[in-house]
Formats: sequence, structure tokens, C-alpha cells
Amino acid sequence: MSYVNPGGGYSRDSRYIDTRITADGQDGFEVEPGRYRLVVSRACPWASRAVVVRRLLGLEPALSMAIAGPTHDERSWTFDLDPGGRDPVLGIERLQDAYFARDPEYDRGITVPAIVDVRTGEVATNDVPQITIDLSTQWEPYHRDGAPQLYPPALRAEIDAVNEVVYKDVNNGVYRAGFAGTQEAYDSAYERLFTRLDWLSHRLRESRYLVGDTITEADVRLFTTLVRFDAVYHGHFKCNRQKLSEMPVLWAYARDLFQTPGFGDTVDFEHIKRHYYLVHRDINPTGIVPTGPDLSGWLEPHDRASLGGRPFGDGTPPGPVAPEEAVPVGHTPLTT
Repeated sequence: MSYVNPGGGYSRDSRYIDTRITADGQDGFEVEPGRYRLVVSRACPWASRAVVVRRLLGLEPALSMAIAGPTHDERSWTFDLDPGGRDPVLGIERLQDAYFARDPEYDRGITVPAIVDVRTGEVATNDVPQITIDLSTQWEPYHRDGAPQLYPPALRAEIDAVNEVVYKDVNNGVYRAGFAGTQEAYDSAYERLFTRLDWLSHRLRESRYLVGDTITEADVRLFTTLVRFDAVYHGHFKCNRQKLSEMPVLWAYARDLFQTPGFGDTVDFEHIKRHYYLVHRDINPTGIVPTGPDLSGWLEPHDRASLGGRPFGDGTPPGPVAPEEAVPVGHTPLTT
């Protein structure tokens, strides 16, 4: 649950269930293939991080994935995409059932991503920033051959520093603008957002990736915001100094990632638009979902390879998306 504070600023509730799934099981949840189910919505940028990382690392055989529908009510995300509106593995209609199985008095946000212990039906963790780090560091025995190092030890301090400012000013910054309750709060969020985007443009002008010469956790976290920018944040959240497609460096950087296996093939623009424009009725009371923008630009050449870098380092790209996890035809330019 998030809210607008008395000063009109948007405050995100980050009181996650902070138990972790680790190799040594120190929190009571030990890494074990087939034991857990990752619950996501393709609409949600926070969940999309986990979708991308799981695919890049090839964890599909070890960690199954449930995809909730793009909309929800005040109670919970629902499994309305599945036959009978029920997740076939967990056997539940609403994600809240897994949260209440963990704690019947749970009073925080029913958020995605969440990883559920299939044995008990309880949420093991919904700690957004930690989940993807743990997929890289704790689930390593189950990575595919050729999996990239998304959180290499030598670069972790720099990745963490970049992630912190990107979270504050960009990932959460678009929400601070979109849900601002006063002009002053909106102006402040708007300024911070575009100042940081300018900083990122400068950083990426001569460097293909955010940290080092390969894709890392930092690129995943920035990408999931950038890919939603023109479709929802520019108009719906009033982040309208420029569209992403009008910021040459960031637009080319985002296209480079989108065209890299593991990124664009996880993006569902139809789910993204339906979520923001239908769920946020306080911002969009009519519930009209825009037809645009034109998505064909995502497939235009980006010329970022001229900067060097090796997307997967010493590793290899992930293979094709499993048919049952493919984004529906027409929901992305990759399947149009």
C-alpha cells in the first residue's frame, strides 16, 4: 500500500516480507528446484525485473512462474488469465490468499513479485530489491549454462550505488510525479526525474551499459521503467518534458536492451496500458485506454554496438521463450 502524505508527496510502502530464499536456508526458506512459484504481472515494472532476470539466468526449470492479470481491485491481483480464474499450481484465485496463508493479519500491500512456497501456499518473500539479487547469487547452481553474471562481485558497490539513485529519482520518481497531491510535490518529482534522466544520458553516451561492459542488474532495473515511459508515464503520470523517443541516448539504449533476448520478449504493452489506465481511476476516471503509441520504433536499429561491450560477457543469450510463457501476439512488436 502506498499513499499521498500530508505535504502532497507520494510515499511508497516498502515494508516487505523480508525473509529470503537462500542457499543455506537461514530464513527458513532454502533454495530448492520446484519448491517455489514466482508470481508476477507483466504490467508491473517491479515484477518485470524478476521476469527478465529469471529468463536471463535460465531459471525456468527450477522456478515456475504464475502470471496474474493486468488489473486488480483493492483486494488483490487475480489469476483471471488462467482457466477458471485459478492458478493451476497454487490453486488460488487471488494472490492475497498466499499472503494470508503466511499471516492471517497481514495488513500491507498485496504486491508482485512474490515468491510462494508451493508446499505450504505461503508467500516466502516479496522483497522486490532482494529477489533479483538472490536469483543471481543464491540460485546459482540452477542457472543455465552460459548464464551471464548480472551482479558480479567486483562491480556490486557501483551497481548498488547506481540502483539507489535510479530507484529514488526514476523507478519511483515517475510514481512521485504521477500521484503527487500538490503542484509543489509534482514539480519537485518532475525536476528530479528529468535531472536524473539527463545524468543517465550523459553516463550512457560513451558506455553501452550502466556499469561495466556487460548487462547487469542495474540495466534490468532501469529498463523496466524506460520501456513503460512513452506508453504510460509520459501522459498518464504527466512526465512530459520529453518522450523517451525524444531522448536520443536513452531511446537507443532502451532499444538495444529491448532487442536483446530476455528483455523485449518479456514485455506486454497491452497489459501495461490496461493496468495503469484502468486501475488508476483517480488519475484516469474514464478508464479509457489509449490506442497508441506506435510500437514499431522499438525494432529500429540502435547502433549501440559501436560502443563495444559484450551483452552477456563470457556467457550466451537465453534460448527461445517457452510457448506457455510467450507474450501474446499483438501485445509487442516482436510478435506482431
